[in-house]
Amino acid sequence: MNKNSEVILPPATIGIVGGGQLGRMLTISAKQMGYRVGILDPTTDSPAGQVADFQIIADYRDQAALQTLARKCAVLTYEFENVDEQALLAVQTLTSLPQGVQLLHITGNRLREKQFLAALGIAVTPFAPVPDQAALPAALAQVGTPAILKTAAGGYDGHGQMDLDEATLPFDVTSLTTHSCILEARQVFTCEVAMMVARSAKGDVVTFPLVENQHRHHILHTTLAPARVAPAVHQQAKAMATKIATALELRGVLGIEFFVLPNGELLVNELAPRPHNSGHYSIEACNISQFEAHIRSICGLPLPEIEQLRPAVMRNLLGEDLTLARQALTTQPDWHFHDYGKTQIKPQRKMGHVTCLTDDFSATLVAFANLKGDH
Repeated sequence: MNKNSEVILPPATIGIVGGGQLGRMLTISAKQMGYRVGILDPTTDSPAGQVADFQIIADYRDQAALQTLARKCAVLTYEFENVDEQALLAVQTLTSLPQGVQLLHITGNRLREKQFLAALGIAVTPFAPVPDQAALPAALAQVGTPAILKTAAGGYDGHGQMDLDEATLPFDVTSLTTHSCILEARQVFTCEVAMMVARSAKGDVVTFPLVENQHRHHILHTTLAPARVAPAVHQQAKAMATKIATALELRGVLGIEFFVLPNGELLVNELAPRPHNSGHYSIEACNISQFEAHIRSICGLPLPEIEQLRPAVMRNLLGEDLTLARQALTTQPDWHFHDYGKTQIKPQRKMGHVTCLTDDFSATLVAFANLKGDH
């Protein structure tokens, strides 16, 4: 029998590669369902390790450590894209890996991701490969400016990318072009939206509501659920998400970020093969959270149709925002406060989030604006 097609029931052990906040919230959801959870992460007392049954402290590329985790677990998943594909391939015979490695292969590289989407007929911004600096002039001629140069692999929250406003190259472009890159046309858009999608072992696809994301310094700042866009945009996103999930034979949850163009059309910006920051609101606002949907999918359990029970606003807590939010709890009884348990507060680091269930987005945004932190 294919291990990935098995139904895995509690109290089986789920292994998670990665011990950050996503792993923490996956662990909490799995524990509520009665599963045991093991974490692989190099950080002692990691956010996920604090709430899991055990943690193996080792590098993500440590094949011996990954094999140890695999032998202890009935199913293996991951909380971020930059997992070593070869290390995962080596443990596929030891445990169930429902997400497989192909999903990581596509989404772990921006060029492959754009090529996959374009081949599927999904609208993306014009792009060109930049394998080295010598290829950049031709890519600029093809894509034009303004454009964004990004490393093809790695990079997050604005790291590993550079704006190019004209064909004259900035001096520091070599900091990126020592790596393989992708050049993308910079789009004029009305807003950024995102949707979480999940697919069961039987192939049933469910989508979470389309949400509106507001970024600061390339980091997600606030999520409004549902997005304040036309019904046709919601339907367009759902159709695109379903098409992508089906083509990927997705297991688990996938995050899809879109640009809404002035004409109401959507472009897919990025894919995330895991729960995503913009889906955190679902913990309180939906009938099941993105984290429970992920656990259900990888364990072969059925997925319900997703319902949003209340409108919601989610606010990321970066750096000292966490301290300010703790203090604000004395006057904000409606805030659902999430502390990720990170031991060191750093500027622009995601330390937690707050969700408020409300119909009044404007008033909530004003209340959240008092969290100045390091913005």
